[in-house]
Amino acid sequence: MTRATRVTRGGARTSTAIREAAAKLFYAHGYEATSLRTVASEVGIQVGSLYNHISGKEELLTDIMVAVMDELLEAVHQAVAEAEPGAVNKFKAAVDCHIRYHAEHAREVFIGNSELRALSDGDLDEVLGKRAEYERLLQTLVKNVAKETGADILDAKLQTYSVLAQGAHVSSWYKPGGPKSLDKVVKTYITMALRQLGVDDQN
Repeated sequence: MTRATRVTRGGARTSTAIREAAAKLFYAHGYEATSLRTVASEVGIQVGSLYNHISGKEELLTDIMVAVMDELLEAVHQAVAEAEPGAVNKFKAAVDCHIRYHAEHAREVFIGNSELRALSDGDLDEVLGKRAEYERLLQTLVKNVAKETGADILDAKLQTYSVLAQGAHVSSWYKPGGPKSLDKVVKTYITMALRQLGVDDQN
């Protein structure tokens, strides 16, 4: 039975509630310490009913991780497509989207970064494939900046890793309503990313 089939038979609303409960519990207690019985209790259904929607606990974890990457890929592609012309503008739009997503989805980002070891080979390959696709997207944008500006980028892959790390970093400390507004945080990270590439932000 495919994932889509389980969702259709069980109802999308319940499936969404199950995944939300799993994310909440994985974040609070860790994947290994969270049982399906606890997830079912959080949703208000019998544990046996979970299998109308999922094949097991690992599927919940995989779905959370894949959803994060799918959302990021879609959001950054859209941000780049809607940006003003020019490689620098498109790079800035991508970093803006990247930082905002990580700030606003700290829970899912934490799960994705801390629970990879819990995935079996097939699920791990799926998640790592999505991550590699996202990395290639950002690396292409970095290289395009170098072509457009003549910036002396020491290593495009390492510069890409730096942008990726910025997202993980902001997700670890940013709190809505804190002393720094998200707009200010995003602007600062964009400036930092451009400076690392040797590009002055004139806007």
